[in-house]
Amino acid sequence: MMIRLAILPLLLALNFSMCKRNPTTTTSSEPASSPPAIAGETAGGSPGPGVAGAAPSPKITKTVVDQTAQTIIFCYHRLVDKIRYPGTEITPADFEAQMKQLKDAGITVISMQDLLAWRRGEKNIPPRCAVISFDDGWKSQYEVGWPIMKKFGYPFTMFIYTEGVRGGSLGGGEAITWEQLADMRDNGVDIEAHTATHQDLREGHNIMLAAPGGKKTRTKLTGPAYEQWVHNEVVGSKELLEQRLGIKVNCFAVPFGNYNEHVKELARNAGYEAMFTVYGQPITFTSPLDALGRYAIEANKPKVFVDAVKMIGTSTGGASAVAEVGAANLSTQPADGETIRTALPLIKANLSRVGAIEPGSVQMRVSGLGTVPVSYDPKTGTISYQVTQKLRGNSCTVIVSAKSEGKKVEAHWTFGIDAAAAAAPVSAAAKSTPTPKK
Repeated sequence: MMIRLAILPLLLALNFSMCKRNPTTTTSSEPASSPPAIAGETAGGSPGPGVAGAAPSPKITKTVVDQTAQTIIFCYHRLVDKIRYPGTEITPADFEAQMKQLKDAGITVISMQDLLAWRRGEKNIPPRCAVISFDDGWKSQYEVGWPIMKKFGYPFTMFIYTEGVRGGSLGGGEAITWEQLADMRDNGVDIEAHTATHQDLREGHNIMLAAPGGKKTRTKLTGPAYEQWVHNEVVGSKELLEQRLGIKVNCFAVPFGNYNEHVKELARNAGYEAMFTVYGQPITFTSPLDALGRYAIEANKPKVFVDAVKMIGTSTGGASAVAEVGAANLSTQPADGETIRTALPLIKANLSRVGAIEPGSVQMRVSGLGTVPVSYDPKTGTISYQVTQKLRGNSCTVIVSAKSEGKKVEAHWTFGIDAAAAAAPVSAAAKSTPTPKK
């Protein structure tokens, strides 16, 4: 009896404590941590009354990208009142007039990173737009160009060759400083790489080497000596910018537009997402990222700017907007990233979660085979193709596309093929597998 009397107060205190920690839902209009239930579901996650068996909403994993958009990229150097080198200089007045002309023509100035995000399918850009870039790193870009860009609210990119920054072997009194670059960085200016010493990157070409003490010698480098030098130009300059400024560098402007496949490979391996030349051209959704042409604006060639604006003034069109659907949402077979043990797989995807599909629009492309005859079941939304010709290589990419509600949707996925299994003789059962009917 004594034990019971001792335990009773303890139980009452414990129950009171739990009530304090777990108040009923009527004491607060919003739960402290639980996420709100999806419309049509109960708090427990199950369908609410009247919505049992409702089909899940389509899961579009990427923005609908307008592939008809295009842009142009301008390249500027020094801004000076008195032109001495018309090939790389322009007056501040002319520069400001050109920036105003873009605005008056209805051409939106976007950032380089927005352009790359568009190319990755992550966001849209205006149908007619332009990107502004400055090369080398002159102090006039900081003192003159930047205030003008602020006036118009334009973003821009600085392509810097690191030995040309003040204090470097090529950085004289007209050079930008690391402090000025840091100021621009802190205010949202995009800073990217333009090599270390701004020279022709191809092996066997004349280059200038700066020896200790400031002495410069002209020479041609080949073999290991060249590889060491070009690695510093392409990779070392990127690393220095990233270390000095604490930034991520993903763009590389090639001096003079002179480079080759070896330089491209070095740049790709270094982590550059895009490479830029001075061979101006409109940039479209399919322009190669390792050869994006910029219009170099020079005082002695004013027509270059005028022609470039006319070029972007009329969209070429021709492509259609595409919504990319994540392969994981389509229950693909083989799955994305899976390695299979046959070179004659059955390839399937379920399009039911995409929405209402126009049956005649369904198409499948298989790397190495091209467009293949597929079977599509409108009731289940399943598209399938039994491969009848051995797939080559150790991987295969599948592209499935269709129209849904007037828009083109597309899914990509890649699976691996076990080399040993692919080389094995085809079994009688596999040979006799019929091709699905259309």
